[in-house]
Amino acid sequence: MEQCRFCKVSFGSELSNRAPTFDMDLSDFMDGDKPISYEKAKEYFSQDPSQKWAAYVAGTVLVLMTELGVQFTDSMSILVSSSVPEGKGVSSSASVEVATMSAIAAVYGLNIAPRDLAILCQKVENHIVGAPCGVMDQMTSACGEANKLLAMVCQPAEVKELVSIPTHIRFWGLDSGIRHSVGGTDYGSVRVGTYMGRKMIKCAASDLISQSFPSAPTQSCDASEEYEKYGVDLLKSEASLQYLCNLPPHRYEAAYARDIPEFITGDEFKEKYGDHNDAVTVIDPKRSYSVKAPTRHPIYENFRVEAFKALLTAAKTDEQLSALGELMYQCHYSYNACGLGSDGTDRLVNLVQEIQHRKTTSQHEGPSLFGAKITGGGSGGSVCVIGKNSLKSSEEIFEIQKRYKAATGYLPIVFEGSSPGAGKFGYLKIRWRSA
Repeated sequence: MEQCRFCKVSFGSELSNRAPTFDMDLSDFMDGDKPISYEKAKEYFSQDPSQKWAAYVAGTVLVLMTELGVQFTDSMSILVSSSVPEGKGVSSSASVEVATMSAIAAVYGLNIAPRDLAILCQKVENHIVGAPCGVMDQMTSACGEANKLLAMVCQPAEVKELVSIPTHIRFWGLDSGIRHSVGGTDYGSVRVGTYMGRKMIKCAASDLISQSFPSAPTQSCDASEEYEKYGVDLLKSEASLQYLCNLPPHRYEAAYARDIPEFITGDEFKEKYGDHNDAVTVIDPKRSYSVKAPTRHPIYENFRVEAFKALLTAAKTDEQLSALGELMYQCHYSYNACGLGSDGTDRLVNLVQEIQHRKTTSQHEGPSLFGAKITGGGSGGSVCVIGKNSLKSSEEIFEIQKRYKAATGYLPIVFEGSSPGAGKFGYLKIRWRSA
């Protein structure tokens, strides 16, 4: 192990603040006869900001060593070349993690299912990079298929089905030019607020159960009313709630919404509720956290996603597209309410709305763009736009590009098309030609 090295070269590094090469002794990943902890690895890659990017790639090696017991007895060299732009909210970090681990698995004969590979890559980002992201991006990069939406439940990572995109519907991505990051304080604080809200709901449900079985006889009438109103079995399930998206919106509004505060300081929360039970974020006692909006978002977002999926199979009408677009708009403004919006992404969404609702000279010519939403971890990045698969919609996307540049000086990148994930794509082996 002492003589083995890990070498990595990244094309395109001159376009960002990172060193073009990185190399290390693989023995640096060992503490005696065991792999070093993820915390030590995080500190290792944080020493030099220009080298921190290496954690996304080299971190896959440590995760394979730690989680699967893989022993690397040979040196390895990795060349990273990608057309996926960084910090645009289009899963660039997840894609490089999945691509790297897939390549290493192929070279070393490791048979890792796409779902398992995605979960391992999430560990790289959560524990070695230090970004408190979910697993959705890694799952899409590993398990996705061309021209299909991945219907999944992040509990922790279960694929429900792959939903074909109807041929009359088209999606675009528009880059705002504002770099986004799930490793930033905004995303992390919103995640903390979400977990705080879940803890509050669980405690409130437990309190309602206690009120249903009071020790004082004088409270028996009230307890009976509480029992009939909520149902103890239902409250028990909510007292052990693992995921906010499993709480229906009507239950949230009926039983809990009024008691969730807009904000709470870390000190106040810890004094009343203890820990927020999230393994990848830490509560700052002196910080004020938004709670209500981050709690509400996943509850309603799950409903919106289920409705979106159902609408994709509805009749091919403008009403179908309008409903799909409305769900995307609602998602966008819900994310903004959490504090994860940006001026650039809002400007792009507003441009889509302006074009959608402007008057036309022809009574028979309706809109071709129907909705838009911010993507990724927010606080910048890109927006996703839905519209008809037509020449007019492409022209209107081009118009949005020009108008955005006129207002900001930045010409948005347009993302379109589709491709398979790593599991479906497999790998390519490059062989030297014999002379």
